[in-house]
Amino acid sequence: MKNDLDMKSDTENEEDGTMSTESADVRPAESTDARPAGAQQPTHHHPQPSQRTQPSHHHGHALAGILGPAFVAAVAYVDPGNVAANITSGARYGYLLVWVLVLANCMSVLIQYQSAKLGIVTGKSLPEILGERLGDAGRFMFFMQAEVIAIATDLAEVIGGAIALKLLFGLPLFVGGCIIGAVSTVLLIFEKGATHRIFEKLIIGLLLVITFGFIAGLFIAPPNPKEVVAGLIPRFKGTDTVLMATSMLGATVMLGATVMPHAIYLHSTLVNDHYAPGEAKPSVKKLLHGSKIDVAWALILAGSVNLALLILAANSLYGMTGTDTIEGAQRAIQHVLGPVIGTIFSIGLLASSLSSTSVGTYAGSEIMHGLLRIKAPMWACRVVTLVPALVVLWFANNPTEALIVGQVVLSVGIPFAIIPLMRYTHDRTLMGEYVDGPVKHVVNIAVAALIVALNVVLIVLTMLGKA
Repeated sequence: MKNDLDMKSDTENEEDGTMSTESADVRPAESTDARPAGAQQPTHHHPQPSQRTQPSHHHGHALAGILGPAFVAAVAYVDPGNVAANITSGARYGYLLVWVLVLANCMSVLIQYQSAKLGIVTGKSLPEILGERLGDAGRFMFFMQAEVIAIATDLAEVIGGAIALKLLFGLPLFVGGCIIGAVSTVLLIFEKGATHRIFEKLIIGLLLVITFGFIAGLFIAPPNPKEVVAGLIPRFKGTDTVLMATSMLGATVMLGATVMPHAIYLHSTLVNDHYAPGEAKPSVKKLLHGSKIDVAWALILAGSVNLALLILAANSLYGMTGTDTIEGAQRAIQHVLGPVIGTIFSIGLLASSLSSTSVGTYAGSEIMHGLLRIKAPMWACRVVTLVPALVVLWFANNPTEALIVGQVVLSVGIPFAIIPLMRYTHDRTLMGEYVDGPVKHVVNIAVAALIVALNVVLIVLTMLGKA
């Protein structure tokens, strides 16, 4: 019995590509999950009491080594477009739609984990799997819609950064857009290979700056907790609040049930790029466990930032006009809470732009690689998504208006990301023993159907001029 278990452990170590010294702490424990309580676990020797505490320390270090990819994906949920929309919602409707953000955040956690799970189990990204299963024409058409989505996403991110630089330093919008493009290109130098962990740390650092920049105002003007809790009760107040909630649960604002299509495509890549080529990985089971924690922490942080923005606006800007643009929102915050908070907000907006536009370009590169099997230089991908934003900054009198069109385009792309994701995580030939069970699959389908329906409503209402 002991020899059989030892041979099984060795075989699993070879399949997982892990070092035998690491697996000795992990794999036997997994192979005995079904043992009766009190059953002896086979070992090669009897460790001293002081040695028996080492696996718990090893477990903690292993978990810390898994965290990171979800935090990179989470910046998609705090981009400049979401910032303006959350403040507009709070300024118009107070705490009425707090429950929408909470619901959206719960759905985003589910879908981002599904993307991570697909990447961990298959070792491939969602675009790669699509590229393998679609014909040549299908791959090209799918790439075209995904690239349009990437461009529409980058539009909001670059414009937001240009506005932040104008607010902070008085720079022309076009010059600010060029600076955002240049700095984000430098950040992308670190996104592959042995330096990928550096890229993750840079993005997480920017995410922390975003968090401080957007919640600082709450320390100056704390909200009424009772009013915030009352906002958790699902309700509407007129047709316009229904439209805003539809928008928030759809593509334009918030984490809207997975919000950004490029975050779905990219997360399945990030979980594999987290490890340098040739670097030992934990077992699939450990990676999935760590990814659950990674996704939960990252999106709770992103959700808290968005919720803080809405609460800040509801508490300090309620009833004020002119908050439906990024510049207008910053001016309103500065007028009510003072120039220091206004400046901190602008710094948060700048960090939001730099991080989200870098991640968006990264996603575009991986989409091209997976669907067209072309590994283009990162600077070329950066130019493709940057040029349209610079054109808008040069010619548009009010660049924020361009975000409306970009948000509708974003809505069109969401079903193309969610539906294949749900299908593949329920495909046993791909997922093996980690395939979604019937109950979870039904929940996933329900969430996907809700998101798609809301985005269809949003698109129709926008075309009719009612959104």
